[in-house]
Amino acid sequence: MSDKPPIALEDRDAKKGRLFSPSAGRNKDVIADVLAETLAKNSKVLEIASGTGEHGIAAIEKRPDLLWQFSDPDAASRVSQQAWIEHVGLALTSPINLDVTATNWASRTGPYDAIFCANMIHIAPWAATLGLANGASACVAEGGIICLYGPFLEGEDSAPSNLDFDQSLKSRNPAWGVRDLASVKHIFAKHGFNQVTRRDMPKNNLFLLLSR
Repeated sequence: MSDKPPIALEDRDAKKGRLFSPSAGRNKDVIADVLAETLAKNSKVLEIASGTGEHGIAAIEKRPDLLWQFSDPDAASRVSQQAWIEHVGLALTSPINLDVTATNWASRTGPYDAIFCANMIHIAPWAATLGLANGASACVAEGGIICLYGPFLEGEDSAPSNLDFDQSLKSRNPAWGVRDLASVKHIFAKHGFNQVTRRDMPKNNLFLLLSR
């Protein structure tokens, strides 16, 4: 048995190189709707931890003007993203191997008008959140934004399902966990992204828009 940690918490189907995520299938359209409302025309967008690629494809189908850059440190995920690009016939650059815990990762890419990251920071060590915030300050253009999607804890106001999910994640890997919203906002504020707009999403998730 491999000691390598899983890249997803679910079983995924595959077809001609394209991976299908059950969770992405459930939430990709509502996320794409918010992105379509949020992103400026012709925005150049870097998606962090693009996974199967379904979120990016859904966003581009609603907003064909977006210049989307897929990325992921996992090779199989990048293969899926490329297969999705080819399946829908998009003229995009190939997905890039990007790990936000790596030193100076942002120096190898950008600048971007926006960064989008869904469901990554809770299925990764806290160092991934720190690295994302640090790198974003370097590769997001002036006036650019960061869009985060996922579950968060909010002290006594935390949803019971998110508290249960937090314990489940920690039982799988002590370095994982649903992150405290105030802590996440603090980390990004330290790197200049101190304007935060939140939007409540289905299943006790949040869409956060962070700007400078």
